[in-house]
Amino acid sequence: MVTVRRVESKKDIKEFIEFPLRLYKGCEYFVPPMYADEKKLLTSGGCSDTYESVFLLAERDGKTVGRIQGILHKQYNELKGESRVRFNRFDSIDDAEVSRALFAEVEKWARERGMTEVCGPLGFSDLDREGLLIEGFEENSTFEEQYNYEYYGRLVEDAGYSKEVDWLEFELRAPEKRNEMLSRVAKRALEMNKLHIAPTNMSKKAYIDKYADSFFDCLDECYSKLYGTVPISDEQRKELIEQFLLIINIKFAVFICDESDRVVAFGLCFPSIGDALKKSGGRLTLPAILKLLKMARSPKAMDLGLVAVRPEYQNSGVNAVLVDGIVEMLSSGLVEKCETNLNLETNTAVIAQWKYMKARQHKRRRAYLKHI
Repeated sequence: MVTVRRVESKKDIKEFIEFPLRLYKGCEYFVPPMYADEKKLLTSGGCSDTYESVFLLAERDGKTVGRIQGILHKQYNELKGESRVRFNRFDSIDDAEVSRALFAEVEKWARERGMTEVCGPLGFSDLDREGLLIEGFEENSTFEEQYNYEYYGRLVEDAGYSKEVDWLEFELRAPEKRNEMLSRVAKRALEMNKLHIAPTNMSKKAYIDKYADSFFDCLDECYSKLYGTVPISDEQRKELIEQFLLIINIKFAVFICDESDRVVAFGLCFPSIGDALKKSGGRLTLPAILKLLKMARSPKAMDLGLVAVRPEYQNSGVNAVLVDGIVEMLSSGLVEKCETNLNLETNTAVIAQWKYMKARQHKRRRAYLKHI
């Protein structure tokens, strides 16, 4: 018999974090999240002015066999006029009894709060891990996204969920020959719009202090209409900077600014750090830190974290500056490849840009929905 209970004690928190580490032990494709970040989230109680959250563990014969998180994102529901609860951090053994019990408890929690739908996997913001992997099970996961076994999709669908939207992921490599027209369009776009690329001849701290607020404002504006997105709060902005401060390398950031130094577009890449965290289970042990620092200084691969252009510049050729920057990075030999992470399957404008490189669509993720 499977029982589901809430995470309440320190022991429960530890079990919630470490269950997937045991489940994926020996899986070469799985990359754990930062252990400290997960612990901080659970010890905070999972509640704020904009959301409420619950963490659940499934047990059988005294042994943990699954886990799940439910998120009531009040701000998102108010902005979109919806009555949804999100599920995230779903992990389970290959057993439909376990997954049904977990989802039933999340759905009960949602109904108690007057909600009529459950969707996911989605996090607190678009910068959290999201989407269930449904293609690409023999591809390395990036640090920013979650790996899952192939049977997960069957378990989610067995619980009554169906596709709402898919994301595609691409591996990008240098083209055989650079498109000179792209470079000319990029240069002209900067001149015509009186824009410039933010200089990187300063310390990382100075760079972040100068551009962080404008970057997040640009991000919120550009992503506001995409699936599942919500504005990033001041508290979340600070937490995200802290989380990525160690691995950010500003030479792989392209911030395009207007004459007042306001960020109007950006392309932000992160060194691929997954291999540094696999053995440590996401803990920042000394060997893990040393590997992280080495990868940040001289990465062999990059994760394309975020790309955005403010609406008023989207038809001005500015996107060519960002694409040309990625092509230049790959063509220079600085890195071997770049992972795009998630592109909505409906976002044809973004997907079309990868034609300037050798692009391989190698993963697909899905968000599910159930009316309750």
